[in-house]
Amino acid sequence: MRNLRLTLSFLRRIVNQGPILNTRTSLPNPDILRSISNITKSDREIPAWIDASDPNTLSDLTDSFIVYNDFISKEEETSLMNELEPYMRRLRYERDHWDDAIHGYRETERRQWNAENNSILKRVSDIAFPPPTPKLAYVHILDLEKSGVIKPHIDAVRFCGNTIAGLSLLSTAVMRLTHDEDESKRADILLSRRSLYIMRDNSRYLYKHAVLGENESVFNGQKIERDRRVSVIMRNEPDKNISER
Repeated sequence: MRNLRLTLSFLRRIVNQGPILNTRTSLPNPDILRSISNITKSDREIPAWIDASDPNTLSDLTDSFIVYNDFISKEEETSLMNELEPYMRRLRYERDHWDDAIHGYRETERRQWNAENNSILKRVSDIAFPPPTPKLAYVHILDLEKSGVIKPHIDAVRFCGNTIAGLSLLSTAVMRLTHDEDESKRADILLSRRSLYIMRDNSRYLYKHAVLGENESVFNGQKIERDRRVSVIMRNEPDKNISER
Protein backbone atom coordinates (compact mmCIF):
# COMPACT_ATOMS: atom_id res chain seq x y z
CA MET A 1 0.00 0.00 0.00
CA ARG A 2 2.91 2.36 0.73
CA ASN A 3 4.21 1.77 -2.84
CA LEU A 4 0.71 2.48 -4.17
CA ARG A 5 0.53 5.79 -2.29
CA LEU A 6 3.98 6.81 -3.54
CA THR A 7 3.09 5.94 -7.14
CA LEU A 8 -0.23 7.82 -6.93
CA SER A 9 1.67 10.87 -5.72
CA PHE A 10 4.09 10.45 -8.64
CA LEU A 11 1.24 10.35 -11.18
CA ARG A 12 -0.47 13.40 -9.68
CA ARG A 13 2.76 15.36 -10.18
CA ILE A 14 2.88 14.25 -13.83
CA VAL A 15 -0.68 15.40 -14.50
CA ASN A 16 -0.60 18.71 -12.68
CA GLN A 17 2.99 19.86 -12.92
CA GLY A 18 4.25 18.53 -16.23
CA PRO A 19 6.66 15.82 -17.22
CA ILE A 20 8.89 14.69 -14.48
CA LEU A 21 8.56 11.81 -16.96
CA ASN A 22 11.53 12.02 -19.30
CA THR A 23 14.18 9.89 -20.93
CA ARG A 24 15.77 9.20 -17.55
CA THR A 25 12.54 8.36 -15.69
CA SER A 26 11.12 4.83 -15.51
CA LEU A 27 7.36 4.24 -15.61
CA PRO A 28 5.79 2.80 -12.45
CA ASN A 29 5.21 -0.95 -12.26
CA PRO A 30 2.23 -1.95 -14.49
CA ASP A 31 0.62 -3.95 -11.65
CA ILE A 32 0.58 -0.83 -9.48
CA LEU A 33 -0.87 1.20 -12.36
CA ARG A 34 -3.69 -1.32 -12.70
CA SER A 35 -4.40 -0.97 -8.98
CA ILE A 36 -4.52 2.81 -9.32
CA SER A 37 -7.06 2.51 -12.14
CA ASN A 38 -9.54 1.13 -9.60
CA ILE A 39 -9.35 4.20 -7.37
CA THR A 40 -12.51 6.33 -7.59
CA LYS A 41 -12.40 9.74 -9.28
CA SER A 42 -13.29 11.43 -5.99
CA ASP A 43 -9.94 10.22 -4.65
CA ARG A 44 -7.97 11.90 -7.45
CA GLU A 45 -6.99 15.51 -7.89
CA ILE A 46 -8.53 17.42 -10.79
CA PRO A 47 -5.79 18.27 -13.31
CA ALA A 48 -5.08 21.99 -13.62
CA TRP A 49 -5.22 21.82 -17.44
CA ILE A 50 -8.93 20.92 -17.76
CA ASP A 51 -12.15 22.88 -17.16
CA ALA A 52 -15.10 20.51 -17.69
CA SER A 53 -18.82 21.22 -17.83
CA ASP A 54 -19.79 18.46 -15.37
CA PRO A 55 -18.33 15.59 -13.31
CA ASN A 56 -19.24 12.89 -15.84
CA THR A 57 -17.47 14.73 -18.64
CA LEU A 58 -14.48 15.31 -16.38
CA SER A 59 -14.31 11.60 -15.60
CA ASP A 60 -14.70 10.63 -19.24
CA LEU A 61 -11.93 12.93 -20.43
CA THR A 62 -9.38 12.48 -17.67
CA ASP A 63 -9.55 8.76 -18.43
CA SER A 64 -8.70 9.34 -22.11
CA PHE A 65 -6.87 12.69 -22.39
CA ILE A 66 -3.68 13.86 -20.69
CA VAL A 67 -1.40 16.88 -20.92
CA TYR A 68 2.30 16.84 -19.99
CA ASN A 69 3.40 20.43 -19.40
CA ASP A 70 6.97 21.38 -20.37
CA PHE A 71 7.45 18.06 -22.11
CA ILE A 72 10.22 19.65 -24.17
CA SER A 73 12.72 22.35 -23.24
CA LYS A 74 13.17 25.75 -24.89
CA GLU A 75 16.26 24.40 -26.60
CA GLU A 76 14.35 21.40 -27.97
CA GLU A 77 11.57 23.67 -29.23
CA THR A 78 14.20 25.76 -31.03
CA SER A 79 15.74 22.62 -32.51
CA LEU A 80 12.40 21.45 -33.92
CA MET A 81 11.60 24.88 -35.37
CA ASN A 82 15.09 25.22 -36.89
CA GLU A 83 14.42 22.06 -38.86
CA LEU A 84 10.83 22.93 -39.80
CA GLU A 85 11.00 26.66 -40.51
CA PRO A 86 13.05 26.67 -43.76
CA TYR A 87 10.36 24.54 -45.41
CA MET A 88 7.28 26.04 -43.71
CA ARG A 89 8.17 29.60 -44.67
CA ARG A 90 7.91 28.62 -48.34
CA LEU A 91 4.25 27.69 -47.89
CA ARG A 92 1.40 30.17 -47.81
CA TYR A 93 -1.33 30.19 -45.19
CA GLU A 94 -4.56 28.67 -46.49
CA ARG A 95 -8.06 29.98 -45.75
CA ASP A 96 -9.99 26.83 -46.54
CA HIS A 97 -9.43 23.18 -45.67
CA TRP A 98 -10.76 20.20 -47.63
CA ASP A 99 -13.23 19.40 -44.82
CA ASP A 100 -13.67 23.05 -43.71
CA ALA A 101 -12.11 22.19 -40.35
CA ILE A 102 -9.17 24.63 -40.36
CA HIS A 103 -8.73 28.28 -41.37
CA GLY A 104 -5.48 30.24 -41.48
CA TYR A 105 -3.10 27.32 -41.65
CA ARG A 106 -0.30 25.66 -43.56
CA GLU A 107 0.71 22.04 -43.18
CA THR A 108 3.04 19.32 -44.29
CA GLU A 109 4.14 15.82 -43.33
CA ARG A 110 7.63 14.75 -42.43
CA ARG A 111 9.24 11.34 -42.13
CA GLN A 112 12.96 12.08 -41.80
CA TRP A 113 14.37 14.14 -38.90
CA ASN A 114 17.81 15.06 -37.70
CA ALA A 115 19.24 13.03 -34.81
CA GLU A 116 18.31 15.50 -32.05
CA ASN A 117 14.71 15.89 -33.17
CA ASN A 118 14.33 12.20 -33.84
CA SER A 119 15.25 11.65 -30.18
CA ILE A 120 12.51 14.09 -29.10
CA LEU A 121 9.90 12.31 -31.20
CA LYS A 122 11.02 8.95 -29.85
CA ARG A 123 10.14 10.20 -26.35
CA VAL A 124 6.66 11.09 -27.61
CA SER A 125 6.32 7.72 -29.29
CA ASP A 126 7.47 5.81 -26.22
CA ILE A 127 4.71 7.38 -24.10
CA ALA A 128 1.88 7.64 -26.63
CA PHE A 129 2.45 4.52 -28.74
CA PRO A 130 3.99 1.77 -26.62
CA PRO A 131 4.69 -1.52 -28.40
CA PRO A 132 3.03 -3.15 -30.21
CA THR A 133 1.02 -0.06 -31.26
CA PRO A 134 1.81 0.63 -34.95
CA LYS A 135 2.21 4.37 -35.48
CA LEU A 136 2.01 6.19 -38.80
CA ALA A 137 5.42 6.74 -40.38
CA TYR A 138 4.73 10.38 -41.28
CA VAL A 139 4.49 13.12 -38.66
CA HIS A 140 1.88 15.82 -39.36
CA ILE A 141 3.04 19.44 -39.02
CA LEU A 142 0.21 21.97 -38.63
CA ASP A 143 1.17 25.66 -38.60
CA LEU A 144 -1.70 27.88 -37.41
CA GLU A 145 -1.28 31.62 -37.87
CA LYS A 146 -2.15 34.00 -34.99
CA SER A 147 -5.70 34.51 -36.26
CA GLY A 148 -6.14 30.90 -37.37
CA VAL A 149 -8.71 28.50 -35.92
CA ILE A 150 -9.42 24.79 -35.91
CA LYS A 151 -13.18 24.24 -36.00
CA PRO A 152 -14.90 21.39 -34.11
CA HIS A 153 -14.31 18.05 -35.80
CA ILE A 154 -13.46 14.41 -35.23
CA ASP A 155 -10.53 13.08 -37.23
CA ALA A 156 -11.66 10.59 -39.88
CA VAL A 157 -11.11 7.03 -38.67
CA ARG A 158 -9.89 5.99 -42.12
CA PHE A 159 -6.80 8.15 -41.61
CA CYS A 160 -5.71 7.23 -38.07
CA GLY A 161 -6.37 4.99 -35.10
CA ASN A 162 -7.36 5.53 -31.48
CA THR A 163 -4.48 7.81 -30.41
CA ILE A 164 -3.40 11.33 -31.38
CA ALA A 165 -0.37 12.95 -29.71
CA GLY A 166 0.67 16.55 -30.29
CA LEU A 167 3.51 18.86 -29.26
CA SER A 168 2.53 22.55 -28.98
CA LEU A 169 5.24 24.90 -30.25
CA LEU A 170 5.52 28.73 -30.16
CA SER A 171 2.22 29.48 -28.40
CA THR A 172 -0.19 28.38 -25.71
CA ALA A 173 -3.72 27.63 -26.92
CA VAL A 174 -7.09 26.43 -25.67
CA MET A 175 -8.54 23.23 -27.12
CA ARG A 176 -12.27 22.67 -26.68
CA LEU A 177 -13.73 19.17 -26.60
CA THR A 178 -17.47 18.84 -27.22
CA HIS A 179 -19.40 15.57 -27.12
CA ASP A 180 -20.54 14.65 -30.61
CA GLU A 181 -24.08 13.73 -29.49
CA ASP A 182 -24.57 16.06 -26.52
CA GLU A 183 -23.08 19.53 -26.88
CA SER A 184 -23.77 20.34 -23.22
CA LYS A 185 -20.91 17.96 -22.39
CA ARG A 186 -17.72 19.83 -23.08
CA ALA A 187 -14.37 20.78 -21.64
CA ASP A 188 -11.67 23.34 -22.30
CA ILE A 189 -8.09 22.06 -22.28
CA LEU A 190 -5.13 24.39 -21.71
CA LEU A 191 -2.33 23.38 -24.09
CA SER A 192 0.66 25.30 -22.78
CA ARG A 193 3.59 26.10 -25.01
CA ARG A 194 6.02 23.15 -25.19
CA SER A 195 3.43 20.75 -23.74
CA LEU A 196 2.46 17.34 -25.08
CA TYR A 197 -1.16 16.20 -25.22
CA ILE A 198 -2.32 12.64 -25.80
CA MET A 199 -5.92 12.06 -26.88
CA ARG A 200 -7.16 8.50 -27.17
CA ASP A 201 -10.28 6.31 -27.16
CA ASN A 202 -13.34 8.24 -25.87
CA SER A 203 -11.84 11.72 -26.26
CA ARG A 204 -10.66 10.83 -29.75
CA TYR A 205 -13.80 9.07 -31.05
CA LEU A 206 -16.69 10.62 -29.07
CA TYR A 207 -15.65 14.27 -28.76
CA LYS A 208 -15.16 16.90 -31.43
CA HIS A 209 -12.00 18.92 -30.83
CA ALA A 210 -11.29 22.52 -31.76
CA VAL A 211 -8.56 25.10 -31.14
CA LEU A 212 -10.14 28.41 -30.19
CA GLY A 213 -9.37 31.60 -32.10
CA GLU A 214 -7.52 34.48 -30.46
CA ASN A 215 -10.76 36.33 -29.56
CA GLU A 216 -12.29 33.25 -27.87
CA SER A 217 -9.12 32.02 -26.20
CA VAL A 218 -10.17 31.99 -22.55
CA PHE A 219 -9.47 29.34 -19.91
CA ASN A 220 -11.11 29.37 -16.47
CA GLY A 221 -12.10 33.00 -17.01
CA GLN A 222 -8.57 34.08 -17.90
CA LYS A 223 -7.66 35.44 -21.32
CA ILE A 224 -5.03 33.28 -23.01
CA GLU A 225 -2.88 35.18 -25.48
CA ARG A 226 -2.64 33.34 -28.76
CA ASP A 227 0.16 33.67 -31.30
CA ARG A 228 1.31 31.60 -34.23
CA ARG A 229 1.17 27.95 -33.14
CA VAL A 230 2.93 24.98 -34.68
CA SER A 231 1.73 21.48 -33.78
CA VAL A 232 3.85 18.38 -34.30
CA ILE A 233 1.29 15.58 -34.39
CA MET A 234 1.78 11.83 -34.31
CA ARG A 235 -0.95 9.24 -34.87
CA ASN A 236 -1.25 5.48 -34.94
CA GLU A 237 -2.45 3.41 -37.86
CA PRO A 238 -6.21 3.17 -38.53
CA ASP A 239 -8.20 0.41 -36.86
CA LYS A 240 -9.79 -1.60 -39.66
CA ASN A 241 -12.53 -2.75 -37.30
CA ILE A 242 -13.86 0.80 -36.80
CA SER A 243 -15.92 2.46 -39.55
CA GLU A 244 -17.05 6.06 -40.05
CA ARG A 245 -20.07 7.03 -37.98
